[in-house]
Amino acid sequence: MQKIHTLLIALGVIALLLLALSGPLYANNILELGTAFTLLRWAAYLGAAAFVANIIAYFICRPTGLIAGLTGLAIVAGGIAFYMPYSQMRVAKSVPPIHDISTDTQNPPEFIAVAPLRADAPNPLEYAGKETAEQQLRAYPDLTTYSTKESPMNLFDAALARAQEMGWDIVDSNQAEGRIEATDTTRWFGFKDDVVIRIRATDSGSELDIRSKSRVGRSDVGKNAARIREFLSEL
Repeated sequence: MQKIHTLLIALGVIALLLLALSGPLYANNILELGTAFTLLRWAAYLGAAAFVANIIAYFICRPTGLIAGLTGLAIVAGGIAFYMPYSQMRVAKSVPPIHDISTDTQNPPEFIAVAPLRADAPNPLEYAGKETAEQQLRAYPDLTTYSTKESPMNLFDAALARAQEMGWDIVDSNQAEGRIEATDTTRWFGFKDDVVIRIRATDSGSELDIRSKSRVGRSDVGKNAARIREFLSEL
């Protein structure tokens, strides 16, 4: 019986390790993206199995001492290994499969300084087009041009400070052109998403448009919209 407990505990540990390593192995160019996602799937499968099997084993065998504690940890590890990929999958299904989000879908801000950094990116630099714009407007109707009575100079300074506060790597900040370009790197998989901010004068002050675009992946799982929302919420 102890061997069975050991096997089930190891199953939870292995599932959690697959989950934890999938992102860093891709971020450090050790695995291709497809292989890393395969690890995620297996982490979810093994995690679900470890979660259920360890619960059953706990109530049937009633282990004590160290085995009881390790079984509890295996249950937690299996639950985490299953839930994280599962929750990401649910989010992905709840948002449109797009990766180019802009507060101005008719005339989105253009990437200039970032262009060389995306030379080898699977997703092209150009705006994704009308179909993407339509899907965005249905899914994220709140993402619109930001208007203020502040001067373009003050808005530029505030936008640049906000971008820095969010930890983005500033690629270029051109106040004369009212343009800020930056790259945001996600923590787990190290995905690089590029951001361009455009500031223009208006009759009553100034306005700001922001665009966030992923370098890889058909769907951004809502990350670009969330990034824009977070930026504007504190601006």
